[in-house]
Amino acid sequence: MSKRYIHIFCGTGMGKTSAALGKGIREASEGKNVFLIQFLKEKQSGSEKSFYDRLEPDVKLFRFEKFPENFESLTEREKEEEIRNIKNGLNFAKKVLVTEECDVLILDEILGLTDKGIVTIDELRNLIDSVGEQTSLYLTGTCRCEELWDSVDEVTEMVTRYRAADHSGQSE
Repeated sequence: MSKRYIHIFCGTGMGKTSAALGKGIREASEGKNVFLIQFLKEKQSGSEKSFYDRLEPDVKLFRFEKFPENFESLTEREKEEEIRNIKNGLNFAKKVLVTEECDVLILDEILGLTDKGIVTIDELRNLIDSVGEQTSLYLTGTCRCEELWDSVDEVTEMVTRYRAADHSGQSE
């Protein structure tokens, strides 16, 4: 029988999303229902979207942002609209946790929302406090959000020590 488990994948190194998604796929292979909500991610390539589509219905992907452009390149008006969309995503995440609609929830790049002032540490702590006794929650992002570490079971920090070649085309 599963129990509540919360894991943060943070840092400037690559592999945070891959690690969280890998855990989610492993849990889906055990019959668990997995939701992945992505925040401030670049628009998916055709092959990436096709891959996520093949994971359904075991892993369901949700995105709430509407603009294909990078958040920083949006006008102030567009940023305001995108922040409302992101807040809708956060409300959906909270609802999913409260209703225990899934066994595993991956909040991809949610930690980076704190750097942009879109989400506070208190709002993230409130999400963590909503995790049910049988739910796993994975949070990813470049921000370390150390204030949350005492509220989670595990933290994995990804750091880049040495880069032999340019890997900028690879996703995390």
